[in-house]
Amino acid sequence: MPKSIIIKKNGGPEVLELQDVKVGSPGPHEIKVTNYAIGLNYIDTYHRSGLYPLKLPIGIGLEAAGKIDEIGSNVREFNKGDNIAYASLPLGAYSQQRIIPAKIAVKVPEGISHEIAATLMTKGLTTNYLISKTYKLKAGETVLFHAAAGGVGQIFAQWANSIGAKVIGTVGSDEKIQVAKDNGYAHVINYTKQDFCKEVMKITENKGVPAVFDGVGKKTFQGSVACLKIRGMMVSFGNASGPLDPINVPKEIQPKGLYLTRPSIGQYFTSREELQAGADEIFEKVKFGKIKIRIFKKYKLADAKQAHADLEARKLTGPAILIP
Repeated sequence: MPKSIIIKKNGGPEVLELQDVKVGSPGPHEIKVTNYAIGLNYIDTYHRSGLYPLKLPIGIGLEAAGKIDEIGSNVREFNKGDNIAYASLPLGAYSQQRIIPAKIAVKVPEGISHEIAATLMTKGLTTNYLISKTYKLKAGETVLFHAAAGGVGQIFAQWANSIGAKVIGTVGSDEKIQVAKDNGYAHVINYTKQDFCKEVMKITENKGVPAVFDGVGKKTFQGSVACLKIRGMMVSFGNASGPLDPINVPKEIQPKGLYLTRPSIGQYFTSREELQAGADEIFEKVKFGKIKIRIFKKYKLADAKQAHADLEARKLTGPAILIP
């Protein structure tokens, strides 16, 4: 019987339980999938902890890649045996086999492995909308990205460099500085030792940056706002250090006429067609070497507790996956 990680209560990594599950046949618009690789993402810890409340018990995980075992009667875009990947609700990717809506899956082309595909959907699609849609990054611009050594951060700098832009990155330890540099950051700041806002202003000759991409949250918000240019954009897309405090708009946003946005994948990829187009753009950049993915660590599905502990302890300096 296939196994899946289930959470029955919110809490630390210890609430992740590996259980046998029954997987039936897909409905008319669904597909049955065997997962070969599962993406590990920080948002998974929000679902587990209760920061993003869920009706329990529930599976966990948004992202995986595998093969189709069976298709529903109304599914036309896929066939049995197709290689696919997905990164979307409903939760439950931490599983050996499951049924998902066909509309959340994309075809994975030849030359992209399941393991690479499983790291590309959430992180790659996030990078895609951040650079191409939320703030349309242009050649010659210099922007700031927090958590530069993380999974999204590593893809972000490579993508930015491929279009002729530069990125200043922040990291939380000296060990992560070289990781960020290896992925193309023009400047790297350890924000636990340096005032990153002052450093950004030095680098930009007191001009500031037109956009800040912040997946860290609570610890970095004030400094991020301070180093933005007039009419700059604050892109808050994560809470790795905790959720943002209430924002004082007259004090923090109004003085420089700033833009503040809180985007997510679901807002930018609203149909399977948009999803496939976004994924194809990522797959193409990987196939042609513009983005190189280095999987930092692989865990067994049964070791999901350790994977979450390492993720929250900031021990992962690159994409990690679970192997069912």
